[in-house]
Amino acid sequence: MKNDSRIPRLIVLFIAFVGMVPLFYFATIEIGIAQAAVDDIKETAVTDSIPDRYIENVAFGVNEKFTYEINYGFINAGGATMEVARLIEYNSRPCYQTVTRAYSNSFFSNFFKVDDRVESIIDALGIFTWRFEKNLREGKYRSDRLYTFDQNRNIVFSDKDTVEVAPYVQDALSVLYYVRTQQLEVGKSIFVQNFTDGEKYPLEVRVLRKEEVSVPAGTFDCIVVEPLLQSVGVFKHEGKLTVWLTDDRLKMPVLMKSKVLVGSIAAELSEFQLGDIEVF
Repeated sequence: MKNDSRIPRLIVLFIAFVGMVPLFYFATIEIGIAQAAVDDIKETAVTDSIPDRYIENVAFGVNEKFTYEINYGFINAGGATMEVARLIEYNSRPCYQTVTRAYSNSFFSNFFKVDDRVESIIDALGIFTWRFEKNLREGKYRSDRLYTFDQNRNIVFSDKDTVEVAPYVQDALSVLYYVRTQQLEVGKSIFVQNFTDGEKYPLEVRVLRKEEVSVPAGTFDCIVVEPLLQSVGVFKHEGKLTVWLTDDRLKMPVLMKSKVLVGSIAAELSEFQLGDIEVF
């Protein structure tokens, strides 16, 4: 199964960092779960204290949606979407419900269908994660995972484990949104603590260069970044990820490329809708 699914899994990986940082195994929670009533969510929330970090966000907001074409060389393999679906209350705090989906096209679906979803609940004030859920549907492979982040006590809960983590730790999807709020300077790196698939590790995002790039959605002036794991992780086995973000306050991920053993996979922005920037 592992060898047979290498290319589709990279496609899925791709997008979540999808987005922009190691999109590690990813996929998602169903929208129905994501849209649970705020009161129901608050019943299970931990509110021992309030994290005090505030990060100015002029990059993204509710209703932002990106649509991508996923190509393996010259072959279109499918597509992906990434959106900030809505603003909710979670742990008595304003939070963004972000949802990403990766899917194979009709041709690839004939022999290996991919329909993955990932969701992250991101604190709108501190831009860190509170909850991450994913549902993978890749061929006959099925995987569902849920992680709850207690950012007050620096603990992550899953079905099987309780893990101590660094303050303001990110998940595989929220890390992209966090990086988009940061000042990016060529030659410098951003360091982020990350927790993905039961593992915690430091992530370095290198800012490589500035470059103009053309994708189906248009031509953009971009700043090129490369996320690097500092410990064992998917890219040690799966290849290198390079991401082109627009060189402006939005830092939209317009192009993502990952080298594989044979060729490369690219996610190219084909459509986009900007979000409504909230002031908190």
